[in-house]
Amino acid sequence: MPVNYATPAADQLFPVAGVRLGVAEAEIRKKNRRDLTLVALDAGCTVAGVFTQNRFCAAPVQICRKHLAAGNEIRALVVNTGIANAGTGEPGRQAAQETCDAVGELLGISAGQVLPFSTGVILELLPVDRIKAGLPAVFADLKADNWHAAAHGIMTTDTVAKAASRIVTVNGKKVTISGVSKGAGMIRPNMATMLGFLATDAGIAQSLLDKLVREAADASFNCITVDGDTSTNDSYVMIATGQSGASFAAESDAGWAEVKAAIIAVSVELAQAIVRDGEGATKFITVAVQGGKDVEECRKVGYAIGHSPLVKTAFFASDPNLGRILAAVGYAGITDLDVDGVKVWLDDVLVAEKGGRAAAYKEEDGARVMAQAEITVRVDLGRGAAQANVYTCDFSYDYVKINADYRS
Repeated sequence: MPVNYATPAADQLFPVAGVRLGVAEAEIRKKNRRDLTLVALDAGCTVAGVFTQNRFCAAPVQICRKHLAAGNEIRALVVNTGIANAGTGEPGRQAAQETCDAVGELLGISAGQVLPFSTGVILELLPVDRIKAGLPAVFADLKADNWHAAAHGIMTTDTVAKAASRIVTVNGKKVTISGVSKGAGMIRPNMATMLGFLATDAGIAQSLLDKLVREAADASFNCITVDGDTSTNDSYVMIATGQSGASFAAESDAGWAEVKAAIIAVSVELAQAIVRDGEGATKFITVAVQGGKDVEECRKVGYAIGHSPLVKTAFFASDPNLGRILAAVGYAGITDLDVDGVKVWLDDVLVAEKGGRAAAYKEEDGARVMAQAEITVRVDLGRGAAQANVYTCDFSYDYVKINADYRS
C-alpha cells in the first residue's frame, strides 16, 4: 500500500478546457486492464516537454523530441502501457511512427502533431496492430472529465493511480491545473518522471512554457528516487490551452508568479505520489540538505543518502543504524567536506555533530523516529546557504519480489 496517499476522487480532478481524454483496453500485454490512453487537444495549445537523459532512450521519446523540435502544433498525445518500446532500434521507431500515423488519421491531423509515449517491459516490440485496433474505443471515450480514468490508464506496477488538480484565481480569471503521473520502480529521473502529463487552461507563451517545464521538473521529479535507476522512457509534458482567458508572455506579467507556483505545486504532488507508491515502500523519507555551497552539492548528498540500499533497508527495519547515513554523506563526492562541521537530524532529533555522535543523542529517540511512516533526514553541511530536498522511500522484501516477477 502507498505511504499516506490515496488517488483523488474523480470529482476532485478538474476538467481543463481544451483537453479531452479517453481510455480503453487494447490488450497490449495483458487482458482486462486499461492500457491505451488518448489525449486530444484543441487548436491553439502550447506544449513543452522534458525527457530522459538515458542514452538508450525509447523510440517514443525519440519521436516526441523530433515532433517538438519541428515546432509542430501538438494536437494529441497517445500513451500505451505494458510495452516500453525501448531497446527496439529502427523497428521500434517505425512502430512509434505508425502509432502517430494512426492517431493522426483518426483525428484528422498530421502524424507530426502527435506525441507518443510508452511504458512497460524494455526490449520487446510494440504490438502496433493492437494499438490500432484499440483506437476507435479510446476515441469514443474522449471527454473533458476523464482525468481519473486516464490516471488509471497509464499505470504499470503502480498500486494506485496518481493525479492532482488546483484552481487559482488571477487577474479576475479562474485558472485550472490538472495532471497525472505514473511510476513505482526504475525511478531516478534525470529530467522528469516515468510518465507525467499536466495541463492548464492558462495561456502560456512557448518560450515561457519551455522554461517552466524544466523548472517544475527540477523542483519535483528531479528530486525523487526509489531505486536509483533512470528509465529509458521518462517523459514530462505540459500543455497550456489558453482557454481561461488568463494569458502570460513574460515572467513579469501580473499573476504569473501565482500560476507558476500552483503548477510547480501540482508537479511536486505528482512526483511525491510516485515515491509514496514506490515498489514495496512502507515509508516516505524527505532528505533535506542545507548549508551547501551550491544546490548541486546538496543534491549529491541527498541522492547519496536516498540511493543507499543500506540506508533504505535500515529505514525498512526501523533500525537507527545511523552510521550508514554518515557514510553516504562522506562518499557523496564533496572532496573538501569538513565532516566536523556537518550536523544530521532525524526529524527534531540531533544525531551527529562535530564528526561523530551528538552528545545528547539517545538510541531510543532515533528508534522512535525510525518507526514513523514519514521521516525527515536533515543534513547541514555547514558550508554555505544552498539547500535542496530529495524524496525517497525504504527498501522492503516486496521490492525484490515485484522486480523479480516483473515479466511474469
